[in-house]
Amino acid sequence: MHSQPGLNPQRLIGLMREAIARCDLRLAGATVLTEAGSGAYLVTPVLAALAGADRVFALTKSTRYGSAEAIARQTDSLAHLVGVARRVQVVTEKTRSIVAQADIITNSGHVRPIDAQMIGWMKPTAVIPLMYEAWEFRDADLDLGECQRRGIVVGGTNERHPTFDVFSFLGIMAVKLLLDAGVAVYDSRLVVLCDNAFAPFIETGLKNAGASVTVSEVLDGLPIDGRVDAVVVALTPRSQPAIGADAVAEIAARWPGAVVTQYWGDLDRGALAAAGVPYWPLAAPDAGHMGILPSAVGPEPIVRLQAGGLKAGEILWRGRHAGRARPVTEGSA
Repeated sequence: MHSQPGLNPQRLIGLMREAIARCDLRLAGATVLTEAGSGAYLVTPVLAALAGADRVFALTKSTRYGSAEAIARQTDSLAHLVGVARRVQVVTEKTRSIVAQADIITNSGHVRPIDAQMIGWMKPTAVIPLMYEAWEFRDADLDLGECQRRGIVVGGTNERHPTFDVFSFLGIMAVKLLLDAGVAVYDSRLVVLCDNAFAPFIETGLKNAGASVTVSEVLDGLPIDGRVDAVVVALTPRSQPAIGADAVAEIAARWPGAVVTQYWGDLDRGALAAAGVPYWPLAAPDAGHMGILPSAVGPEPIVRLQAGGLKAGEILWRGRHAGRARPVTEGSA
């Protein structure tokens, strides 16, 4: 079931039970459509069932991380261990009949894209938790206009809420990203380019690991001379690369040998390679996606994030039935 000892099922079950209790996740009466992913991401459907969901459809597919068959077996095994297997059904296709049954539909990887056709299959009272903060919304994930047209409620997850506290892992993720790139962090001189809410968490994590850190929203004009070991790019994705040809030229001229690491925000890898600027990771993630996932540092942030996203879904679902929820994208939980 697991490739790392920290992903052993007994440990995952303990983390899931603690997360459910911590956020008082109660899904009895709900049908949930979510994903069954690989690694730590296989916890999501089991979390929903363990929190009392009447039925959970877990959509999976084969990826470079694992085959659909293997993920289905692992999900079923974990569900059996906690006694919820009869309420978890792994499926490999989004169909009208499945979507039409769901009260809560998570905006998770295998469920995306949630397009106009899929939205048209939903019951009028269905809700969609984004499974991330509302300001991180990507148009490619979800047809928000069609949701608004049909009155389908969409909401984000407040990952900084102390009940979930997912953002406290952001600094650890930055350390992991740099270590993987061959930068020791301790006694390193780092530039963090960040224009969003990640900044203080990344800065704190890197400083706690012994780095000298300069944080800025822009590259131009930074008063830094001498050695810079790495530039951590954590810029909100935009239509053009966050680090394009001009930025690459400036980094190459000012800080020879500095490693450009992609935390968030797309890089022009062609320009980096042409200028001889080292970068990490070597393979580009999908446009607008992070260069390091929370799962890279262990299952804890994933369990917290998925429980938080499901809690946001529960709040939207209960509010919908009470007549309070509005069909807009808002922070929840």
